[in-house]
Amino acid sequence: MAAYTFSIIGVLALCLVSVVLAINSGYSKGRAGALSGPVLPADDENLLYRIDRVHLNSVEALAPFIVPAALAMMVGVRPALLAVLVWLYVAIRLAHVAIYLPGGNAAKGGSLRTILYVSGALVTVILIAVTGWAAIA
Repeated sequence: MAAYTFSIIGVLALCLVSVVLAINSGYSKGRAGALSGPVLPADDENLLYRIDRVHLNSVEALAPFIVPAALAMMVGVRPALLAVLVWLYVAIRLAHVAIYLPGGNAAKGGSLRTILYVSGALVTVILIAVTGWAAIA
């Protein structure tokens, strides 16, 4: 497993980001006197909504990436290729958070935020394909 050290650290970084975002979401809702659960109004102009959505986006994207990343290690995907995919995904997710949290035009749907989300999904699809290929080869 030593060959996969960089990938493992990247996967752990993704998990840590989700935990930090969960804490931030809960803390922000508590300070605002909001109940847990969906934030209303569901509007990108609402900071609490963006905090909640960036956390939920992170959680929603985590499992579809983490599962094939773990399987990739099990089926012997080349460590360097896996590390590149993992850290590219980490960079995309961090950029997504950095763009979405402050709000503004870049955070609105159909803009840079959407490009980042789709880019992360594309990296996930590539990871799934590479892992599947390694499993059957």
